[in-house]
Amino acid sequence: MKKSTVIWLGIALFAAALNLRPAINSISPLIETIQSELHMNASSASLLTSIPVLCMGVFSPVAAKLANRFSLEYVIAWSLGVIGIGTVIRLFSHTSSFLLMTAFLAGIGIAAAGPLLSGYIKKYFPHNSAFMISIYTAALAVGAGFASGGVAPIQRLFDSWQIALASWSLLALLAIVIWVLVVLPQKKNDRAVQTFGGAEKLPWNQWNAWLLTFSFGGMAFIFYSLTAWLPPIVENMGYSKTYAANLLVIFMILQVPANLAVPYLLNKIPSRLFWLVLAAIFEMIGFGMILFSLMPWLAACFIGLGAGGLFAMNMLLPIDVTSTHQAAASWSAMVQAIGYIIGSFGPIILGAVNDMTGSFSYSIFVLIAVNLLMIVMQVFSVKRNFHSLKKSS
Repeated sequence: MKKSTVIWLGIALFAAALNLRPAINSISPLIETIQSELHMNASSASLLTSIPVLCMGVFSPVAAKLANRFSLEYVIAWSLGVIGIGTVIRLFSHTSSFLLMTAFLAGIGIAAAGPLLSGYIKKYFPHNSAFMISIYTAALAVGAGFASGGVAPIQRLFDSWQIALASWSLLALLAIVIWVLVVLPQKKNDRAVQTFGGAEKLPWNQWNAWLLTFSFGGMAFIFYSLTAWLPPIVENMGYSKTYAANLLVIFMILQVPANLAVPYLLNKIPSRLFWLVLAAIFEMIGFGMILFSLMPWLAACFIGLGAGGLFAMNMLLPIDVTSTHQAAASWSAMVQAIGYIIGSFGPIILGAVNDMTGSFSYSIFVLIAVNLLMIVMQVFSVKRNFHSLKKSS
């Protein structure tokens, strides 16, 4: 392929990935306003984050099957359309049930696009997987950061949280235009990469895949717990709503340099385990600082850098251990399916803890415990799957 074509395919990847977080991350800064207007308690409000994440788990395996039948390029395009529809109809959200339905619809689109973008990377960038994963995960962080930081100003500008939530459908429209103009013509014209290929079974019976899944699940549990409840946790410490919302932005934006640094860091120290554990330790430091109310802004920096590194590495691991784009998509589908189901319980559990205790303080202990379990899973999964990578890197 021409260099210009490769660049445009990378831009298409970035544009598509931008859409996988705003429908989720735009909720948290407005959560108290939504709770007040729609009369939702913390447990029910947590579903606005948990439902899309649960969809990402339940429907991810279906994505690989659809791609085998219709091609991953077309399924990703359809998925972007579903995300856009689920987001724009939030304009009409005047009941909690309708808003929860939009979360479900957007979650289906996110569920289909997520694992297939890993297959897209394996297919179009087989020799630059680590770099393109960093671009992919950086786009996720940018989309999440824009939504976290931009939704409140939009709400103030239009005096409507519905408009603020629906405005992120514009990103889906942009991505669909780029996808139609760049990716779909490439699929039709390039016979070498025309089809997704034969069906590849999900690796349900491989213990290696389950180890990767549990590592991903711990990462997702922590990430979406913080996505839903970091601002309320900080407000509970006595800080202002604006300060708390800004910490969520810091948490999201600092994942970008962490994502982009992964290829460089792996060139310096190829050990996957080293960077996984270091990133988990960064998160642990941040949790400790929040527990003792020490400089929450710095805690958000530690957690953001740790989360960015963990996500990029966990996304790379299924690609590392597979040899074809079909297998990469199938392994990613399984890892993300069960992993996101695990992650979907994070916001619910933290919301339930708050409802029971009236405080988020105990939630930090939950996050610390999950972080420790995640480290254990990382040690087992990387030793089992990647001992050979150290020799070949």
